[in-house]
Amino acid sequence: MSRAPISLTPPNPSRRRFLGTSAVAVGGLVVGFHIPFSGEALAQATTDVPEVNAWVVIKPDDTVVIRIARSEMGQGTLTGLAQLVAEELECNWAKVTTEYPTPGQSLARNRVWGNFSTGGSRGIRESQDYVRKGGAIARTMLIQAAADEWKVPAGECTVSKSVITHKASNRTTTYGKVALAASKLTPPDNVTLKDPKDWKLVGKRLARLDTVNKTTGKQIYGMDLKMPGLLNAAIKDCPVFGGKVKSFDASAIEKRPGIKKIVQVGDSGVAVIADTWWRAKSALDAMTIEWDFGPNAQVSSASIAEINKAGLDAAEAAVGNEKGDARAAIAASPRKFEAVYSYPYQNHATMEVMNATARWTPERCEVWTPTQNGEAALATAAEAAELPPTKCDVYKLHLGGGFGRRGAVHDWVRQAVLIAKQMPDTPIKLLWTREEDMTHGRYHPITQCKLSAGMDADGNVTGFHMRLSGQSIVASISPQSIKDGKDPVVFQGLNPPGPEASFGYGFNDLLIDYAMRNHHVPAGFWRGVNLNHNTIYFECFVDELAHAAKQDPLAFRRKYLAGSPKNLAVLNAVAERAGWGKPAPTGVFRGLAQTMGFGSYVAACAEVSVNKEGEVRVHRIVAATDPGYAVNPQQIEAQVEGSFAYGLSAALYGECTVKDGRIEQQNFDTYPPMKMDRMPKVETIVMPSGGFWGGVGEPTIAVAAPAVLNAIFAATGKRIRELPLKNHSLKA
Repeated sequence: MSRAPISLTPPNPSRRRFLGTSAVAVGGLVVGFHIPFSGEALAQATTDVPEVNAWVVIKPDDTVVIRIARSEMGQGTLTGLAQLVAEELECNWAKVTTEYPTPGQSLARNRVWGNFSTGGSRGIRESQDYVRKGGAIARTMLIQAAADEWKVPAGECTVSKSVITHKASNRTTTYGKVALAASKLTPPDNVTLKDPKDWKLVGKRLARLDTVNKTTGKQIYGMDLKMPGLLNAAIKDCPVFGGKVKSFDASAIEKRPGIKKIVQVGDSGVAVIADTWWRAKSALDAMTIEWDFGPNAQVSSASIAEINKAGLDAAEAAVGNEKGDARAAIAASPRKFEAVYSYPYQNHATMEVMNATARWTPERCEVWTPTQNGEAALATAAEAAELPPTKCDVYKLHLGGGFGRRGAVHDWVRQAVLIAKQMPDTPIKLLWTREEDMTHGRYHPITQCKLSAGMDADGNVTGFHMRLSGQSIVASISPQSIKDGKDPVVFQGLNPPGPEASFGYGFNDLLIDYAMRNHHVPAGFWRGVNLNHNTIYFECFVDELAHAAKQDPLAFRRKYLAGSPKNLAVLNAVAERAGWGKPAPTGVFRGLAQTMGFGSYVAACAEVSVNKEGEVRVHRIVAATDPGYAVNPQQIEAQVEGSFAYGLSAALYGECTVKDGRIEQQNFDTYPPMKMDRMPKVETIVMPSGGFWGGVGEPTIAVAAPAVLNAIFAATGKRIRELPLKNHSLKA
């Protein structure tokens, strides 16, 4: 991995302050920061590879290196952010490459690269402004350097594809020739960004910058990392969350070939260090470990469900969205409806298991790892190393999947550093087994929801109450952010009208509240987070109300989305493309869903069949997304397709159950993903309306399951209110 050319003396920030702000930054919450482009932000330029500013390095051969602080985990953020910088830079896209700066370098430079967190579909939408400014400032400095050399006004010079031209004198030069001079200039205080109508690269279907290395096998992931003197570690942590190591007997394995050391890791883990990972893992499997499981060993899925169920009727609840008096309106209605839905724990199940390589000395700690948040990984490493962050650094590698697991909690980094401290100045690669990865995750929160509605004689909704009960992610990751029992993430897709995850339906009397019920199994951010189950709850219940009113589900939704034109636009788009209102193929039935999340508006129409044996086949899903601006439509289409694969896997099969306090599913034989031959045809409508920046990696996952569930009802007359689908019989 290339490193940014830096030779600055690091400041000495408060370790406590850094650890605190890094923890806040990872949970989907945002800390403010200043992006300096003045001299303090410029590294010492070398004679051959000058850094024009923190974002742009230009080599003499006109190669443009764009620095990307956010993480690439298959979603295309690396290419999208590079497009934004290159757009303003006016460089030759064919000569663009990228590199990751490190959080240690950023810390030493007053957080010049801003937020390293890549989650909540924020990679592009929250950094687009300052990365575009980085490109625009670099362009201005490069043009100024050429103008100074020619002794002409910079305003008389133009640039296209890295070539600067002074038309009056018929002179040209390239970025590579003036980059060194440009790097010595004082950056301008202000720049004007392009009007979107003038974009040349942004909005285009450009090929991803990381595809070739991935298809040729050149791309190095954390599991592939090699370095001189590297040793390998395998670990087992107590299978019950909250349990501890009571004792272990290493005598039977310590003399095996290649075994270097057996160590306890914290209170709850045991690791074996060996010359190869297989020797470490095999020895660990042969070792006797006695666990103190603690009181959580009595917990089961049934006991968790009872706790959540009690919250559905609890007197105390945090209100997330309220208008009018829903309870009174429902009570006074001639027709009343009620349904209870539930959603299970689910694992991220990334293809690449958790791993990190750490090297520790009393003076410095370095970690190489796939991470969604380099700053959070650095904070974790510093704390485990018992060193100030200025004496640590994290070198980020491409991720073999993230989905939120590698963002807010870096438990594997902590373990790797604690292990490395047992053998100073020796790089040690910790690699989890799939079983360890499956049973020690940070799971999609388990919840239940009771929905109540009143309806008048004409089929109009008179009141709508949605009570959520279940686990809070923020309570376990950032408890200081909980105010008056309210976790803001819980209300994704349910908020009052606004720019982030708002509820589109215009019911006159509305109440959406939440009873927090936490459990010992840790919850974490999981692709789509709470928007997933919230959209299932309200979109399936709205479908129930439409059928109870004997109204077309599309017409029923249109009526209550009239005040939310962007929600309505994506819904109408999928209905039209899918042919809603026209006959479907024989035996095929349709279902709709829409929502707003992560700043974007999305909808889906699913086409489903169910045979006499109850086998469900999803044939086709039409999806529409309005993210405001579409940086790369090809990547958006890929994200929609991938989100449906992930979302349908969750809806059809995804369930983590608890027995004796531990997660039962240990591998893909008991936690299967959707297979290629079951994947439906996906048609994506990208319809950016402009004026805002929404995310694309997560929103559409939320409409996959409810669209399919509503189609299943149309096909069978059966409502599935408890996921996953595999637990239900749909036999005729």
